[in-house]
Amino acid sequence: MISLRHVRKVFPLKNEEFVALGDVSLEIRDNEFVTVVGPSGCGKTTLMNILAGLETPTSGQALVDGAPVRGPGPDRGVIFQQYALFPWLTVRKNVEFGLREKGVPSAERKRIADHFIELVGLERFADALPKTLSGGMKQRVAIARAYAVNPSILLMDEPFGAVDALTRVRLQEQLLDTWDQEKRTVLFITHDVDEAVFLANRVIVMAARPGRIAEIVDVALPYPRTEEVRLSPEFAALRNRVWSAVHHQESLA
Repeated sequence: MISLRHVRKVFPLKNEEFVALGDVSLEIRDNEFVTVVGPSGCGKTTLMNILAGLETPTSGQALVDGAPVRGPGPDRGVIFQQYALFPWLTVRKNVEFGLREKGVPSAERKRIADHFIELVGLERFADALPKTLSGGMKQRVAIARAYAVNPSILLMDEPFGAVDALTRVRLQEQLLDTWDQEKRTVLFITHDVDEAVFLANRVIVMAARPGRIAEIVDVALPYPRTEEVRLSPEFAALRNRVWSAVHHQESLA
């Protein structure tokens, strides 16, 4: 579904160049959930922006379903840490927005929006404005909106970074519930090692300066990922392995 082939990204600075990504190659399978962790400045967000079509690689290729990425597209839904909701629109109208842009008829828009609003547990708030919602609820609206336009890929950049720890855990579980029912290929960027292991089929550990893949860790934990899984010795062993890899890269950065 996603293929990165020797992707390199260089940003020009005043008197030099900054190599954000250096020769990154990666294959992500259809419906796979992949998380990306690494030290600050390792190019995680640059990698996502290239796949989203918001940046172009200096060299190499980013492909989605075999076709080169040449810009943003409806096949890729992007969710940022900031919710980017329209404050003057209700929850339902926010979720309907992309469907309206695609020309979907009103009744069908409402049916699709209500399905995903229910899927993220916000049916009681369908007619509420974003200002009345908590941070976690706003992020669930953003997830519902991304799913509603039926992208094959979800690109998520620290989507739970702005909420408290308990809300973060609940959002992780809600996201996996939604993914289990709807399935999408997910690339999820995080600084939280526990979150990376809890969500993923595979964890990509990035190295910095230049950004590159240092290690790929398979997460052979069963779904659904419950609190029992989170407290298991197997989870602890994987968490420690990923943490050691990230800590090692931070010491080199």
